[in-house]
Amino acid sequence: MTDRPQRPLTLRDVSEASGVSEMTVSRVLRNRGDVSDATRKKVLEAATTLGYVPNQIAGSLASKRVNLVAVIIPSLGNMVFPEVLTGINQILDDTPLQAVVGVTDYLPEKEERVLYEMLSWRPSGVIIAGLEHTDAARAMMANAGIPVVEIMDTDGRCVDSMVGISHRRAGAEMARAILKQGYQHIGFMGTKMPLDHRARKRFEGFTEHLAKAGVEIEDREFYSGGSALAKGREMTKTMLDRSPDLDFLYYSNDMIGAGGLLYLLDQGIDVPGQVGLAGFNGVELLQGLPRQLATMDACRLEIGRAAAEIIRDHGQEGAPTEPQKITLTPKLSLGDTLRRRRV
Repeated sequence: MTDRPQRPLTLRDVSEASGVSEMTVSRVLRNRGDVSDATRKKVLEAATTLGYVPNQIAGSLASKRVNLVAVIIPSLGNMVFPEVLTGINQILDDTPLQAVVGVTDYLPEKEERVLYEMLSWRPSGVIIAGLEHTDAARAMMANAGIPVVEIMDTDGRCVDSMVGISHRRAGAEMARAILKQGYQHIGFMGTKMPLDHRARKRFEGFTEHLAKAGVEIEDREFYSGGSALAKGREMTKTMLDRSPDLDFLYYSNDMIGAGGLLYLLDQGIDVPGQVGLAGFNGVELLQGLPRQLATMDACRLEIGRAAAEIIRDHGQEGAPTEPQKITLTPKLSLGDTLRRRRV
């Protein structure tokens, strides 16, 4: 059973928590009227602790939901998320529900602000990327009284429902495939881990599996910014200049992996004989490369569809009444950059 309330918080809840009247709470939250600093602080602390979000729907709509689904993602520039949005829209297309997108730029404080504004319009549900949020964001979602689906990741604790893949398992599976083909001197390139929790978990699963086989990452390179081909070329050159004995390069995403592949081919380096490569995400746009990059599909379309189905079916007869935890299985593709060991 879940302890999440089946209704959104009201002024009365904040009033009871802060020990002041509903009228005073209203004045504080609307920043109107004369209220002492001590009282104002007490009310704001109570509202933050509860996760209270004011209702901006006026008049007759005040007690109702609008047919909006808040979809909160970290980036529109990352090619991963448009396919997730496609999956969501495929399910919502034949319903009155409409997805509205907010972007956080991988910043927890911005995610908190976006969530606050979206919840203030009383959507019918929330679909939000990732499992890592500020305490205030978790409180807002837990007390919104609507279905919340955290997507892309299942390695952690969710507020309500979650749909995604195990990134630790994905990293371990890639390490297993690399070792099976005989590679031993491995470098890693990816985004700065504090900004991308899913990449961090893949890295953890990857290195943990290597360690069990007595292999360690011999070099690593991190960056902040978009997943660009140019960045992949630059990082690959830097790493191989520094560690020329590496025989495999694992990238946190396909875009920088594609940049690395183009650099190696330009240098006349044998791929995958001399240096093998692998990325992550299974980006279809890269199928036109001179070599097909080894990668793993992140089930993006399926994640979007499954999350939207949970929102769509909420409260319907026959729908699950408990939060759902759906873990999908990504598909590994060896492509042309991860050699097959000859028997």
